[in-house]
Amino acid sequence: MGMLIAGLVLFLGAHSTRIFAEGWRSAMIRRLGAGTWKAAYSLLSLFGLVLVIWGFGLARQQPAQWWPAPYFMRHVAWLLTAVAFILLAAAYVPRNAIKVRLHHPMALGVVFWAVAHLLANGNRGHVVLFGSFLVWAVLSFFAARTRDRMARTLYPAGTASGTVMTVLAGLAAWAVFAFWAHGLLIGIRPM
Repeated sequence: MGMLIAGLVLFLGAHSTRIFAEGWRSAMIRRLGAGTWKAAYSLLSLFGLVLVIWGFGLARQQPAQWWPAPYFMRHVAWLLTAVAFILLAAAYVPRNAIKVRLHHPMALGVVFWAVAHLLANGNRGHVVLFGSFLVWAVLSFFAARTRDRMARTLYPAGTASGTVMTVLAGLAAWAVFAFWAHGLLIGIRPM
């Protein structure tokens, strides 16, 4: 469990500078330069992610069940992860109404993804991993929305075609991941 926690501290810590230390982050970018900052951020994030994956694999070998997850929660998790993939797509597909309305759909996608996994899994490793991401995503979303309000950020209007493309891209990515890639990469076939 220590490896998982260390990885989460590094990965989520690197991704939390805009939440907790925006001024320090800006000062470091000015001091080091954008390229050096991005390289250091990327290396720290990658190292943290490797530790998260390794630590989660170790935690799954010694499962400690904190609560029983009812079987029907798997169906709820499927629905929530489909929404998560649509929100993830909304962060990248241009001119979609979802991004216009939510402003930071990726953070909300992580919220849906984490909640889905917490509902379907009650063991300690899952709770630590997905609970950490849930807390981080909620804090990240509200910090980003606060920055938007302070900067008076305006998002370009969404179009129907952009929104339809977002939903289709999200559902297609979800289907590929749920029916094939999750089993290949994670070792668990959710469908």
